[in-house]
Amino acid sequence: MIVDDHAVIRRMVREVFEAEDLNVFDAANGAEGVQKAQEVKPSLIILDLSMPVMNGLDAARELKVLMPHVPLLMFTNNPGWIVEKEARSAGISAVISKSDSNGLKQLLARAKALLGRDETSAQRAS
Repeated sequence: MIVDDHAVIRRMVREVFEAEDLNVFDAANGAEGVQKAQEVKPSLIILDLSMPVMNGLDAARELKVLMPHVPLLMFTNNPGWIVEKEARSAGISAVISKSDSNGLKQLLARAKALLGRDETSAQRAS
């Protein structure tokens, strides 16, 4: 599930993930994301940091209480060690920069690893 207030980002993530045969749900802010996550029970949640209504850190804190075993990733334009530290304390596995030229690729790789769908996981299974 992708939670981001920018429709373009949600669409880009959806297209990349669906090309890998991953189903994607989306929400436009943290509060909507928390509500929708409870309905659809996603295997992984990607959060933006800065969103209206509820930011990604507050949403992560709520989601970790409601769904403690669901991995969380942060995909943001505002990475940095302070954000990274706060994200980790909120239960987020990794912070990935949207502005990095390989950001979307890194996001997909990290998501697949957390879902057990990377090549390493496939090799372990065989």
